[in-house]
Amino acid sequence: MVMCKSYLCLCHLTGCAIIRPPREGGIRYRGLTQEQIRSVQVLPVDYEIEYICRGNRVIAGPKVRKCLPNGTWTDMGHKSHCCKYICTTREEEALHRRAVPHEWWLAGGQACLPAAQMALDLVNNRSDILPDYELELIYYDSLCDPGEATKLLYDLLYTEPIKIVLMPGCSSVSTLVAEAARMWNLIVLSYGSSSPALSNRQRFPTFFRTHPSATLHNPTRVQLFQKWKWTKIATIQQTTEVFTSTLDDLEERVKEAGIEISVRQSFLTDPAVAVKNLKRQDARIIVGLFYETEARKVFCEVYKEKLFGKKYVWFLIGWYADNWFKIKDPAINCTVEQMTEAVQGHVTTEIVMLNPETVRGASNLTSQEFLDQLMSKLGGKNPEETGGFQEAPLAYDAVWALALALNKTVGPLKAKGYRLEDFNYNNREITAEIYRAMNTSSFEGVSGHVVFDAQGSRMAWTLIEQLQDGSYKKIGYYDSTKGNLSWYGNDKWIGAGPPADQTVVIEQYRYLSQKLFVSVSVFACLGILLGIVCLTFNIYNSNVRYIQNSQPYLNNMTAVGCMMALAAVFPLGIDGLHVHRRQFPVVCQFRLWLLGLGFSLAYGSMFTKIWWVHTVFTKKEEKKDRRKHLEPWKLYATVGVLLGIDVLSLMIWQIVDPLHITVEKFTREAPKADLDVLIQPLLEHCSSEKMNTWLGVVYGYKGLLLLLGIFLAYETKSVSTEKINDHRAVGMAIYNVAVLCMITAPVTMILSSQQDASFAFASLAIVFSVYITLVVLFVPKMRRLITRGEWQSDAQETVKTGSSTNNNDEEKSRQLERENKELQKIIQEVAFSTYSYTKSIVTHGHVLGTVLMGLCSCGGDGEEYFYGFCVVDWDLPQ
Repeated sequence: MVMCKSYLCLCHLTGCAIIRPPREGGIRYRGLTQEQIRSVQVLPVDYEIEYICRGNRVIAGPKVRKCLPNGTWTDMGHKSHCCKYICTTREEEALHRRAVPHEWWLAGGQACLPAAQMALDLVNNRSDILPDYELELIYYDSLCDPGEATKLLYDLLYTEPIKIVLMPGCSSVSTLVAEAARMWNLIVLSYGSSSPALSNRQRFPTFFRTHPSATLHNPTRVQLFQKWKWTKIATIQQTTEVFTSTLDDLEERVKEAGIEISVRQSFLTDPAVAVKNLKRQDARIIVGLFYETEARKVFCEVYKEKLFGKKYVWFLIGWYADNWFKIKDPAINCTVEQMTEAVQGHVTTEIVMLNPETVRGASNLTSQEFLDQLMSKLGGKNPEETGGFQEAPLAYDAVWALALALNKTVGPLKAKGYRLEDFNYNNREITAEIYRAMNTSSFEGVSGHVVFDAQGSRMAWTLIEQLQDGSYKKIGYYDSTKGNLSWYGNDKWIGAGPPADQTVVIEQYRYLSQKLFVSVSVFACLGILLGIVCLTFNIYNSNVRYIQNSQPYLNNMTAVGCMMALAAVFPLGIDGLHVHRRQFPVVCQFRLWLLGLGFSLAYGSMFTKIWWVHTVFTKKEEKKDRRKHLEPWKLYATVGVLLGIDVLSLMIWQIVDPLHITVEKFTREAPKADLDVLIQPLLEHCSSEKMNTWLGVVYGYKGLLLLLGIFLAYETKSVSTEKINDHRAVGMAIYNVAVLCMITAPVTMILSSQQDASFAFASLAIVFSVYITLVVLFVPKMRRLITRGEWQSDAQETVKTGSSTNNNDEEKSRQLERENKELQKIIQEVAFSTYSYTKSIVTHGHVLGTVLMGLCSCGGDGEEYFYGFCVVDWDLPQ
């Protein structure tokens, strides 16, 4: 039975004491479990109890009592007791009419029985509906007890007359009757069953109901989701069968509508963990399915987790009491003010059981006229104290649905040679005709438009309300039969409008700082200009002996390689801000090839020089002369090999595993402004499937060359040679390049997620290494030629005096070599024996002294000699 907002939770500190049930009977406590009933001693104000009786007994006296503010129950002056009653049936049969009895279980609905009788009276008085028959109602009270219902069912089936339609009330009895009715080919029509489980056509093939299923809320919810443009929702439910099946149905419906249930949480008694999970998973639009007592627990946790406000919307069931969140509940530790704040703005859906429009339906009564007649039948009883008053229109329309369906079958049955009175429990054809008529029912009733869906469930209107400033306001109706949403437009939100169904994530690409890019680009341009000047200088003075002795072609390669490396700075700084994503892989290729080839030319030419110097001056002396005359083409071939290795490796890389764009995602960031959005930072990278493998191969190969270059530069630091007169400057450049490369490569990999730092480190390392290389290799040459004026060619330098070149180590070496050759010719004319002579020199009759001349052999290897004279002077006696 659908519960409405007329009862309160029993967990209240003040109210009415529990009263004793009558003999042969009991008390039904709405919304409470057996454990709660045993633990509660005081019932809150406005709470209603209902007396029930066992067996074939009925309540005499007030059946429903309500707790008054003074702590007493209503009508305590009138005693309620259970007494036996006689089931009244209409025994008389009208002329040309046959009674068609119907079984009835009174599911706690004092107002449903007179409503059904009103409908029977009107049907029997209509000449256009079943003119040859009179409908008769036979009713029993099953107490909503499946066991009692089983007994009554078999009594009805095996006693005359044969029954055609069974009309159970509550869901537990309907489940039993509808499942068994198929064995007797009986149609079952319920007026008070709401369990979603009854919508299973395979299990209940002949079941219909005028009481909508609890799943009828779901089409309304889906309609609201679509109205407010929500595509992502969350759910939290109490683990009971009715809520689980309702949520399963909702999941199917939202899936068809393109809506996603991103979070689905459930709880048994304590919702704390489930609410925390909703918060953790950023749930915004939340459907809650639970009873009223659990609703207070849920929203107390909602307040603690701050899962309310302008960012959130809760959807609840509409049959809670209007002040359910204000009731003091010892099971929670939140104040009324806190609960009021937490529930503000939530939306409820409630099935409409009375047509809100003034429409005359099949019975020719408006809904208000029906209420007036029903009140007169009830004898002026308070509707709130009358059991089943809200369901009375459903019972009324159930009788009309049956009568119209039977009336619709008369013609088809007559065409087949049957009459309604020919029905028996083995006649499937008559059952099929009644089923077809019920399935196609469509008429206006006092509860609204009556129509059944494919599962036999009533399609009815749904009332939509919103809690605004502590009270519920009607904001619309939804007619699921026509898919029509009647909207008042008075919905009210805490924020500017309906919130977003999820945190809006704005993707934002991180781009390189343009100031940094421009600054480094200026340095790169100046470096390229310096490279052009050095290259021009080297080519223009290539006929100068000093330049020739520095292997100018290798220096030209170094200058070109430096300029290519500097050119790679520009594609390193180009990102999605400058080019389209389709063009970005081309930029990646330029980066790779310019850096690779620039390194091979610049460092390869320097490495070749230092390697040749080391090779020559670490060989034995007898091989020096032969190696001193190494042909230049061998040096160029060495550079070509290094360059070819790079070209081949880059080609294989690009063919096998080409570079493409990959996007790196970072932790989402909240903007500084108070906006319900998150920023998703993204960064584009040049990458390939096996990027680490390729980088490992390239870095390993280049790293070995750098280490070997450092070693060779150290080994030749004290060597002087005329053939490569700038090898010491080359060694210094190798030191700087190697150190910068070995530091930059790993650091840039670590800083790859920081675009500014990574670019600054890599580009400045390129700029500094290129500047150092160009300055160390070319500036001294420029300074020497400018300051000394040595612009003449090799032929002119042989005539020039050696005053300026004597200060140069290599010029001194050449001069000493020529002098040694001349001395060697003189030595060959002199005998290699040691002799001496004495000669007296007399001047003006005076002996000045004696000069002793001797040939002294200096040097120990027999090849190089130094010859000199030893002079001894002394005075002789006259």
